[in-house]
Amino acid sequence: MSISQRLDRLPATPLLIKVIIIAGLGLMFDAMDQGMVAGVIASIGLDWELTTAQRGLLGSSGVLGMLFGALVSGLAADRWGRRTIVLVTLLIFSFGSLLCGLAPGFEWLLVFRFITGIGLGGELPVITTYVSEFSSLKNRGRNVVIVESFWAWGWILAALVAYLAIPLYGWRAAFFIGAVPALFAAALRFLIPESPRFLERKGRLDEADKIVTKMERSIEQSGTGGTGFGVPLSVESGTPNPVPPVPLSPLTAFLTLWKKEYRQSTIVLWVLWFGVNLGYYGFVLWTPSFLVEQGFDLVRSFEFTLYMCFAQLPGYLTAALLIEKIGRKRVLTIFLVGTACAAWFFGHADSLPLVILSGCLLYFFALGTWGCVYSYTPELYPTAIRTTGAGSASAFGRVGAFIAPMIVPVVYAFVGPEYGFELVFVLLTGVFIVVALVVGILGVETKGKVIPEIE
Repeated sequence: MSISQRLDRLPATPLLIKVIIIAGLGLMFDAMDQGMVAGVIASIGLDWELTTAQRGLLGSSGVLGMLFGALVSGLAADRWGRRTIVLVTLLIFSFGSLLCGLAPGFEWLLVFRFITGIGLGGELPVITTYVSEFSSLKNRGRNVVIVESFWAWGWILAALVAYLAIPLYGWRAAFFIGAVPALFAAALRFLIPESPRFLERKGRLDEADKIVTKMERSIEQSGTGGTGFGVPLSVESGTPNPVPPVPLSPLTAFLTLWKKEYRQSTIVLWVLWFGVNLGYYGFVLWTPSFLVEQGFDLVRSFEFTLYMCFAQLPGYLTAALLIEKIGRKRVLTIFLVGTACAAWFFGHADSLPLVILSGCLLYFFALGTWGCVYSYTPELYPTAIRTTGAGSASAFGRVGAFIAPMIVPVVYAFVGPEYGFELVFVLLTGVFIVVALVVGILGVETKGKVIPEIE
């Protein structure tokens, strides 16, 4: 019995729970940084008297780094391991955030945001792939959404920092706060092992066997006596059946994504990532600034954003409950349509209660969508090209995230403050609808599906 087959029959083990928690903490601190950028853009725009174009460039500089980081880390993780790349990218992110707090001027801040983006963009697709590979066939989707739900807590912490710290201590304090916890998370990550599926693929069978055997024995010692799915658990002795490793160069791995058996999935993923990034960063980085433009002061806009961030938690929870019941494709489509509708209502909200209600719905559906995206992506590829596929899709998606902060203020300024806010969200509604159609028509369902390995 192979390592992958043994993992696929396991329930939640103590090691898996540790992996989920530590991975989640890393994402939470990443989200703190990403969430604080929205508050920083609004604050630094006033502090340094930045133009609308400069504020858009500030948002895009970090996203450009995320594009580069996602592409490189995906290729690197298929070659050198998931855990190794996660550790490296998290340290880059933390160092970059610290430098942002020390930036002497606008140009330097752009450079430091780019560095931070490399770490952030590099970690996200790899860490979710890592959790997916530690999980069994029947709970991998839910586990990834649970890890992604830590992102919501990071945004909540970011909103609290923006609401409580930035008005008192300035925007630099936000970057310093964001740098320290990430180093702590990097230290914690030394407590978790490499992905057994990756080790199996690389022919490091003894290492993989040791990790999975530990997981199996922990279940036996717990007294459950089985996998929890009606399959008796008996620890296999000896070395697992070897899977001949297939060393793929980065170029070969990337080209494999476009072979006939993976081409349609790759196209769907690239459209999905591009559209969700374009739509998401089209509103999330600009929400505090938009609220200020609508007549609310900076502190009040941070307060409203905090309310909306709390709506992310039930969004993730709902996605986690549904994803193993009705499948990834259906949940993704439902949440994408929900995001589109919420964006429409947010853009047309004409009273304070409607602004808060529609904003909460927007964050509910948008972050539930993100949980599904990260769960769905690694399930479409075999181990040998899994992070290459996830990283490439993420990198292409960051093109949308890079464009969004620059397009949105241009559209807003072109129409003017009277109708600009409304038009921006009409366009974002259209983006989410198009992506929902692509996933609903061309997407492949992966619920309960075993991806054949490349021989």
